[in-house]
Amino acid sequence: MSPARSSAEIGALYQEMILDHYRRPRNKGTLENPDASVEIKNPLCGDEIGLQVAFDGDSVSDLKFSGRGCSISLASASMMTQLVKGKHRTEIDAIRNEFRNLMIGSNSAGENDRLGSLRALSGVARFPARVKCALLAWNALESALALK
Repeated sequence: MSPARSSAEIGALYQEMILDHYRRPRNKGTLENPDASVEIKNPLCGDEIGLQVAFDGDSVSDLKFSGRGCSISLASASMMTQLVKGKHRTEIDAIRNEFRNLMIGSNSAGENDRLGSLRALSGVARFPARVKCALLAWNALESALALK
C-alpha cells in the first residue's frame, strides 16, 4: 500500500468518525442534578453548546451536552464527553492541552495516545476558522471546571 493511499484511507476513516459522532452524538441530553452548567456560543458561526457536569471529588463522574452547530463542533463535543467521563481534572487538563496543540498544528501534540477518537479532528488545524468550532465544547468544559 502506498503512503498516499494509506493517508487517504486514514482521512476517510477520520471523516467517517466525525460524521458518526455528529449524526449519533454520545452523551447528548441533560443531567438531572448537575454540579455545573455552562452555555457557550461561537459568535463567528453561531454554534452553541450547553454542557452539564457532575463531579465526584475532582473527577468528572458524568456529563451531557446539548446545542446546535456544525459537524465539527458537535462531533468534538460528543468525543470529548466520552473521553473525559470518569477522569480526574488533572488528566482532563492534560488532554485539553494536548487537543489544543493538535488544533494549532503543534508537532508535539499526540506524543501519546491520550486523545483517542479526537485524532479524527486533526485535519481541522488546516482551517483556522474551524478550530474555534472544534474547541467550543472544550471551552465550555474549562468554564464548568472553574465553577467546581
